[in-house]
Amino acid sequence: MNYFITAIDTDSGKTLASAIITEALQADYWKPIQAGKPTDSDMVKSLINPELTIHKEAYLLKKPASPHHAADVENIKINLDDIELPQTTNKLVIEGAGGMLVPINDHDVVIDMATKYNCKVILVSNLYLGSINHTLLTLEALERRGLMPVGIIFNGDTNPSSEEIILKKFNIPVLLHIKKEVKITPELVKRYATVLKKRWNELDL
Repeated sequence: MNYFITAIDTDSGKTLASAIITEALQADYWKPIQAGKPTDSDMVKSLINPELTIHKEAYLLKKPASPHHAADVENIKINLDDIELPQTTNKLVIEGAGGMLVPINDHDVVIDMATKYNCKVILVSNLYLGSINHTLLTLEALERRGLMPVGIIFNGDTNPSSEEIILKKFNIPVLLHIKKEVKITPELVKRYATVLKKRWNELDL
């Protein structure tokens, strides 16, 4: 099974959430398109079980920008058809780049990879002023594509009012709440992974 991790914005916490999910499922991890360094693959590698597999990026771009622009700077054209799924018999956690509609070329957007690889989608929503609108817009766009998330991860200080209205509009389960942590360590990831694994089993995902 493949799981695609997307978010409502660029800095929503996808990489930390991906590390936690990868650890919880003892899965492989893959970031198909990386723009800028340090890479998210390196961060995930530093936080999870060292025996788990991190697959190489299909495109590793230098400029920290939208993939379509970062690729243009290097005279590269990202072709979705050329991005081959890594060979593995394990579960695979695939991390997107930025929000779901971030362009990767003139025609395709990040979330198109979830469709191509037949992924279950997990949405990361960080809580800030305006995040209700951004989360609902993202959920509507996913629903239109037939990619309704199997669950949502809230990231940041708890905001019951924001969370409740989002969940009233879209009846999806909350997989995890990630607090605003001062320091991210493998031990922290493992603690969250334990909580997530229990919830995962409850929902029979």
